[in-house]
Amino acid sequence: MALFVAGSLFLALGMVGVVIPVLPTTPFLLLAAICYGRSSERSYRWLTTNRLFGRYLSDYLQGRGISWKVKTPALVLLWGVITLSAVLFVSQWWARALLFLVAVGVTVHIVTLKGRNDQRIPES
Repeated sequence: MALFVAGSLFLALGMVGVVIPVLPTTPFLLLAAICYGRSSERSYRWLTTNRLFGRYLSDYLQGRGISWKVKTPALVLLWGVITLSAVLFVSQWWARALLFLVAVGVTVHIVTLKGRNDQRIPES
């Protein structure tokens, strides 16, 4: 029961991370998958087959990589939200610099993730 609750908490944090770029999404979803995998097969299956992020998470967990079709919108959203946050909500120069430094770090992480060729090779 504790792992299920922890998985649900990590899932919630991952969902918040989708709209708040400073909060990482992937590590929280991975932690949720681990917790669900050890506590609830049904929840794990739901998480890894979810239409919003199931394929992405499943590909990541199985080491198949992330396609540019996923990376590009993630980077656009990251930079859009960071820029809007820095311009509209932050007045200190050092805090703006920190936000952009975080964005650069996340960008490097996303770009260096193993790539994925979206063209499937038919099975023999």
